[in-house]
Amino acid sequence: MLVKILGGLDLISAIVFLMIIFGLDPWTQLVLFCAGLLFLKGLFILTGEPLSVIDLVSSLTLIFSLLWIPWMGLAWMLALLLLAKGIVSFI
Repeated sequence: MLVKILGGLDLISAIVFLMIIFGLDPWTQLVLFCAGLLFLKGLFILTGEPLSVIDLVSSLTLIFSLLWIPWMGLAWMLALLLLAKGIVSFI
């Protein structure tokens, strides 16, 4: 059950990245919520989980996207990786 909740967070974060990519303005609260939870989820890297690097980089990119436009290649890559992680967690 917890894996599906964390996968849902990945899907919501991927949608936020896609909104940024396509020029839509996501709510600031939603961006900060996703970035904060992705950062906490990314702390699993301390337990040896290698895919947590994606969560940490995504968290920092979401926070920086509030001030600057992120590089589109990085945004696409993170959006697709988070989308894939979210979908796999529901399987």
